[in-house]
Parts: sequence; structure tokens; C-alpha cells
Amino acid sequence: MSDIAQYSDRANAWLQSVAGEFGSVSRKGLNESEDLALGRRYLKARFDAGYAGINWPVEFGGQGMTHIEKVAFETEEMKYGMPTSYFGISLGMPVPIMMKFCQDKAFVRERVLKAMQGEEIWCQLFSEPAAGSDLAGLRLRAEQDGNGWKLNGQKLWTSYAQYADYGVIVARTDPSAQKHKGLTYFWVDMKAPGVTVRPIKLAGGDSHVNEVFFDDVRIDDSHRLSPVGGGFAVAMATLMIERYVATDSAGFGPHLDLFVSLAKDLRLGGKPAIQDGRIRSALARNYAMRNSLDAITARAMMMMRAGMDPGPEGSLNKLVSVRSRQKLSELAIDLQGTDALLFDEHAPTQDNWQTSWINAPTGRIAGGADEMLLNTIAEKILGLPQDYRPDKGVPFNQIPS
Repeated sequence: MSDIAQYSDRANAWLQSVAGEFGSVSRKGLNESEDLALGRRYLKARFDAGYAGINWPVEFGGQGMTHIEKVAFETEEMKYGMPTSYFGISLGMPVPIMMKFCQDKAFVRERVLKAMQGEEIWCQLFSEPAAGSDLAGLRLRAEQDGNGWKLNGQKLWTSYAQYADYGVIVARTDPSAQKHKGLTYFWVDMKAPGVTVRPIKLAGGDSHVNEVFFDDVRIDDSHRLSPVGGGFAVAMATLMIERYVATDSAGFGPHLDLFVSLAKDLRLGGKPAIQDGRIRSALARNYAMRNSLDAITARAMMMMRAGMDPGPEGSLNKLVSVRSRQKLSELAIDLQGTDALLFDEHAPTQDNWQTSWINAPTGRIAGGADEMLLNTIAEKILGLPQDYRPDKGVPFNQIPS
């Protein structure tokens, strides 16, 4: 047995030992506040067990292992429905960026230790009303103010900002520069005067995304994480961290065995639905697709073992898996007939077809919209020419709004 397999087995044994206290069954019936509190306790337990910051440097309190151990643990953890979503963005991108770019290492170590134990949460303030997939089109301003900066503007779709203590933010510092070159990257205290967070209620009933307003929010220049005008490169470094996360060929929705059980229980034309050719065809297509995506993931794992970076093929996984989840969830709802009208907004996405279907559009936008992923596949995998970009090389303040 390989070292990674042994590591996965040890991780799974620990996860099984705490699943009764923190897993999906124990979370049923909890409101969001209670679930968040449970999540904080779980992160503390995970930290104490040595499964926090797996691939982070020891100097910051991490385990000093590799990306492969991190992904191996997350793959096992995903099976148990632990309350980790509140901390996914925080630990996934802002905190690693702080470790890499913030010069005050003592401050960073304190933040990292608190984040790993669930005591502090970070958010990522990127998207805006007019700058979603096109990050370089953002308009939130950072203007020099003495030895610091003043932030004015709005961010949108910021996950868990209502719980965040700190955030990383990209702002426009030079509107006369080309749009990719007039940006600067900062971190900000989310409790600072002038910061207003307003949760947005989604169709599925939850409010994990927010709009955030900045009105003359004062930050020191020590909060700057990039050269002035060099923020886009750090923003890209932030997004590239997403390569080293566990993926799910089910698109983080219900797995096929739940659909098989449903099709066995329901009747179609007087017979179990599982006997209908159309249902069997849908199952076969999903089975083949998910195995193909698992093969792509296995290839990425082998690349990481060899010390290589995973390629753009990861775009295929998100694009295809979430689309497939949406279609399969719709089929499951159709099979249930009027029973499908029952909706529990607190039901977990991985266990409930209604919740999976109604939240799938969010999954097709978050982390890169379908259109952006199609562009990546076209340009980086198929080698097709880039789209025509009329704003390329044009100063930002001369681009028609």
C-alpha cells in the first residue's frame, strides 16, 4: 500500500470517529448560527488531530506536507458532510495569499492559526455588479490618503462576508492605465468603519452570498499585498490556488446510488422506473461521464505526485459535473411528480434532489461561469485563437461603460 493510501486510511479512520458529532446526520435541523458554531468546533478538532493546514509551511502552524496529502484528506472528508463550507473560501485562497504576500509574518502567523481553528474567517472581495467573470473590469476605487488609502465602491456575491473578520480585495488605483494594469491588491478589516455587508437571499433559501459596500474605508499602506498597479498578478495567483482542491464528479450534488434507489422505489408505466429504458440510458450516461471525470482527477493527482502543476483540464470537471448534476436532479424531480413539490431549504445539496436542482445555477457561476470555462477549454486545451477583445490596450477610463 502506498504512503498516500495509508494516509487516506488514517484520515478516514479519524473522520469516522468524529462523524457522529460533526457529520451530516448531526447537522440536520440546525439553523445557520448553530451549524456555524458546530463548524468552528469541528475545525478546532481537526486542528488538534493534525489535519489542518496540511500543505502549509510549519512556520505558520501547518503540517508541511504536499498538495497530494491535502487533496487526499479533502476527498475523504467530503464523504461525511462536515460543516466546512463557512471556511472553504477563507482557508482556500485569502489565507494562503496572506502567507505568500504579506510582509508582517508575525501578524500572518496569528491570523493563520486562528483561521485554521475556526476562530476567524476571511472572505474574498473580487466580483462587482459590472465585473464578475471579467475581474479586470472592476471599479471599486482605492485612492491614496496620506500614508494609506481610502476604499470606495461595491463588491457583490462575496461568500460568507457576513461572518468574515478580514478580507482580501482588489481595487482600481489608476483608472488611466489599461484595465489589467491599474489594479492593486490589499487586505481589509471587515469590521472597519465604512464597511457595510448585506446578505442576499438566494432561490434555495440560504444567504451565504453578500453585497459589500465601502464608504471612505481607511486602510494603511501596510495592507497592500501587491505593487501599486500590480494587483492583477496577485489576483491570478489567488485563483490558481483553486487547482489544489478535491473535486467531485457528482458536481457536489447527490451521487448516482441515490438516483438508483429512487428509480427502484418509484413506478413508471406500472413498473419500477429502473426498468424503463430512458432511465437506464440516463444512468449509463452519467456513470460513463463521472468515471471519465474521475480519470481526469486521477491524472491530476499523478501530476502532483510527480511535482507538476495540474493543467487546464480541471475546467472540464466543473463544467461537465455541475451541468450533469442539474439535469439529473431535474429528472429525479420529474420522476417524483407532485411529491417533488416538497422543499426543505435546510436539506443538504448532496442528499436532496430539490436542493441540488435549485442551487445548481449558483454552482455554474461560482468559481468560474460556464462561459469562462468554455473559453479556457477552447484556448488552453484545444488551442483555438482568443476571442476578439476590443478593450485590449485601452486605458480603463476610455472604455465605454
